[in-house]
Amino acid sequence: MKALTQTDFQLPGQQSVYHGKVRDVYDLGDRLAMVATDRISAFDVILPKGIPFKGQVLNQIAAKFLDATTDICPNWKLATPDPMVTVGVMCQGFPLEMIVRGYLCGSAWRAYKSGVREICGVRLPEGMRENERFPQPIITPTTKAEYGEHDADISKEEILQRGLATPEEYATLEKYALALFARGTEIAAERGLILVDTKYEFGKHDGTIYLMDEIHTPDSSRYFYAEGYQERFEAGEPQRQLSKEFVREWLMDNGFQGKEGQQVPEMTDEIVKSISDRYIELYEHITGETFAAQADEDIAARIEQNLKAYLA
Repeated sequence: MKALTQTDFQLPGQQSVYHGKVRDVYDLGDRLAMVATDRISAFDVILPKGIPFKGQVLNQIAAKFLDATTDICPNWKLATPDPMVTVGVMCQGFPLEMIVRGYLCGSAWRAYKSGVREICGVRLPEGMRENERFPQPIITPTTKAEYGEHDADISKEEILQRGLATPEEYATLEKYALALFARGTEIAAERGLILVDTKYEFGKHDGTIYLMDEIHTPDSSRYFYAEGYQERFEAGEPQRQLSKEFVREWLMDNGFQGKEGQQVPEMTDEIVKSISDRYIELYEHITGETFAAQADEDIAARIEQNLKAYLA
């Protein structure tokens, strides 16, 4: 199995290219082409080996959910000319990630357990337990960090005070994020899943707010299996998750959390294949469809050819 870990295309109308941790973004003027590579990152570190089919999995899940939410808000997607590529509208992004949480877990639970009762300006009820459902979903925004930096929690009041969005813009972001989360929750329930938390990114194009980037993928979201949730919660047991968390857990089990001086554990062929298989499993469970792997001897050549044909 081959993995795509880098691209260096020359596309019609190309003005620049940005190589992120996972995606390569080609600026085409009024449009952009986002290539979901097979690179994988954890703890803000790009791991040394790519994961075959990971880019295809994430790109196709995101495309499916973008298409399923066009009645809620406009989004950036125009086309998917290749299983690993989305071409979309060029937007000026808000420097924010709108994180919606339906359950108390992850970093929010760690903060709560330490005594914190307010996150991003949102008051949390007393007496909650790990993985407990909130009375209603909450929004805990973070700043959109530059490469190599960590996102930081921020409140609605701070966002408005710093001019990161106007009151009218923020009200729209909040409305869209909650409506998208509700739709994602409905779709997940049909698949026997619980959408626990997720993040959304938004931007503006010609004065209109658009949903950007990927949505409801296992890299941007956390899912629980609905079956057995209540029993595990009542017993205080960990929930069965459907997310990227298993990669972080493997790294932590092998002594790596992205801290200075730590070494990424060896990524054997067996480990790489197991991660690839898990992403395919995630795809099939989240979408309810059989994964159609696009395997090519030269993945980059296929993508460039498909992109050029679309842009011609």
